[in-house]
Amino acid sequence: MRSHISIDVAREMLHGWIMAEKALMTALEYQMGTRRLRRVDLPEIRAAIKYWQDEIDVILGNSRIRVQQIIPRDT
Repeated sequence: MRSHISIDVAREMLHGWIMAEKALMTALEYQMGTRRLRRVDLPEIRAAIKYWQDEIDVILGNSRIRVQQIIPRDT
């Protein structure tokens, strides 16, 4: 179950992480509050962007249920 976060907070967080990613496209380092991010943190930044996009979708009721079929195979 997801926490109860307002859409405004979720959008603000998403915007912050997008700005961090943009900053790292042109620099080697970016500071977000008290935290320093480096290019090696790009996967973490992208994961945070996806998290906040998903959070916004849930808040707005736009979440999509993804179903995958798994077929067991003998090896």
